[in-house]
Amino acid sequence: MTRKTRAILMNAFLLPGMGQLFLGRRVTGIIIILIVNFLMLLALFVLLKGASPIIAAKITAGQVGYAEVHAAIMGVSGYGNALLVAFGVVWGFAMYDVIRNGKTHGELDDK
Repeated sequence: MTRKTRAILMNAFLLPGMGQLFLGRRVTGIIIILIVNFLMLLALFVLLKGASPIIAAKITAGQVGYAEVHAAIMGVSGYGNALLVAFGVVWGFAMYDVIRNGKTHGELDDK
């Protein structure tokens, strides 16, 4: 297995940006990893923002119905979809970058 193939697999299954680090492209790899971590932090914030009415209803009323859960999910679904698209764009760029710039460290050909 070539270095480029291992880098592609790292980006696909481990974390976008790890393939760039593996190939010695430190700045690009660190930037991609920071962006991915920022998106995950934003996703956690959106999840907590959506869950807060449900948690408040449970604390005050003791019961949470379908309507409250549905309203909470629909209230943040646009943000969730936007984050999913942003993560897909970053992941796609990381894959494209490794495929396009994968020849490093004296690698002459992809076998």
